[in-house]
Formats: sequence, C-alpha cells, structure tokens
Amino acid sequence: MPITPFHFGPGAALHTIAPKRVSFIAFCTANVLIDVEPLYYMRTEQFPLHRFFHTYLGATLIVLLTVVLFIAARAIANHIRLPNLFGWRELGMANVTIGAALGSFTHIVFDSIMHSDIMPLAPFSNSNPLLRAIPLDTLHWLCVLAGAIGITILLSRKLLGKADT
Repeated sequence: MPITPFHFGPGAALHTIAPKRVSFIAFCTANVLIDVEPLYYMRTEQFPLHRFFHTYLGATLIVLLTVVLFIAARAIANHIRLPNLFGWRELGMANVTIGAALGSFTHIVFDSIMHSDIMPLAPFSNSNPLLRAIPLDTLHWLCVLAGAIGITILLSRKLLGKADT
C-alpha cells in the first residue's frame, strides 16, 4: 500500500530525539512524495511499482523537491493566507532538509527490506542487499513501536508544558 503510515513512526521517534533539528512535517512529506511513484504505477497497472524514486539517487531528488516545495509554500504564504498547521512557517531550512533527508533515506531502507522490485543502488547496481534482512512482521512492529514511543514522548512533553516539540 503506498503512502503507508508505518513510515511515519520512525519519523515521530527521530523528531522526539531532536525536535529542534528534525522536521516531522518534512519527514512525512518526503515519504508521501516518494510513494506517489508506486501509486501511479499501481493505478496504471505497470510493473515494477518501485522505480527511480525508490533508489538512493531518486530519494536525494525527493529531499531537494521537499525543500523546494517548502520554500514555495513559504513564499505563497506571504501573499495569501495559508494555515500555519503544526507551526510549519517557523521551520528553518536546516530542519526541513534534515527531516526530508531522514524521511527519504529511511523510506528506501524500509522499502528495500520489504519489496522485491526495489533496486536501491541503481543505476550503479541492480542488487538489493537489504531484501528480507529482517522479517516483515518485525519491521512493521519496529515502525509501530517507534511511532508509539515518539507520540508518547511528544504528548508527555506537551502535558508537562515543555516547549520544543
């Protein structure tokens, strides 16, 4: 299933580790942008589903695209009224870039473990050394656990009044 929320769990955990450095919004945005590719190929019934953007090279372009979209959204927000959900306007370029990079590259790692049609090292190699490196159930549970820990920490910080999330 493209645009799986499993990818967001590690993003929540990484954000709680460094809330002033890692943008969770950019992390999620990069993940969604990467999964537009298999969504398109699913809809048009073309295989393989995971192609260029599911490589480390493609993921690097997704990082750049995420940053460009952030810059564009910020410029548009100066002219029209856009909601400031989750305080995205206050994010710095470093936060966005780090969040997008972590989102893009973890996406490739997790999908490389899970999907047999991924060639993450293309165009340099057609191999996928991470395929089935851990059982899929374990991968899913680790993502869920990371998300649960991240959400718990974020909520406890909010309840305790600690601003930095």
